[in-house]
Amino acid sequence: MPDQNPLFPAFLQLENLRVLLVGGGNVGLEKLTAILRNSPRTAITVVSITLLPELRALAARHPRVQLLQKAFAETDLDAHDLVFAATDDPGLHRAIVAAARPRRLLVNVADTPALCDFYLSSVVVKGQLKIAISTNGKSPTVGKRLRAVLEETLPDELDEVLAQMTIIRGRLAGDFAHKVKSLNAVTAELAGGRAYESPATRRWRRVAIGSLLALGAVVAERMVRSRP
Repeated sequence: MPDQNPLFPAFLQLENLRVLLVGGGNVGLEKLTAILRNSPRTAITVVSITLLPELRALAARHPRVQLLQKAFAETDLDAHDLVFAATDDPGLHRAIVAAARPRRLLVNVADTPALCDFYLSSVVVKGQLKIAISTNGKSPTVGKRLRAVLEETLPDELDEVLAQMTIIRGRLAGDFAHKVKSLNAVTAELAGGRAYESPATRRWRRVAIGSLLALGAVVAERMVRSRP
């Protein structure tokens, strides 16, 4: 069996968690941008001796981002759920990981996969549709290329399709098997099958066909009787 990516994919409701980001330089800005792009309401504490003006400007647009211009201390880990180590100091990164382990905190360390508990993926977003791509650190370039291809290929109308399917699902009654059959009927035309027909339309179609057959039988009987 070929080697497979062992990572477990998950989507976090990050706005319900408290995030610590250590690093206010270019790497910290990259991490903060990625977090806020996906979960703009996340509560984030940024700790760094220096803070880029671009990072300050980004934080100013998000009221739940707190900036602490100071050196990292182990007590900064308290009351947080996730940690991002995003500096240019490998020794500091190792110290952050060592302090986070006893606290059972998950850590992402920039450019050091061996120290990471989780990775950030390449992400494609089309409204409510979100696709995360992972190469298990083998080739971030391939992940970025796949993201670009999917962003170009997937139509923006997919978000409208999802909204319509949500409405359809909410209107369907019955057990799971009935819902599956109904959804199959709704989507059959897309797959080249018969177009969807509502139960009411189906009943009227059967009534109309039955009436036409009955009328045809009556006409045929009268024609037979009228023959000499």
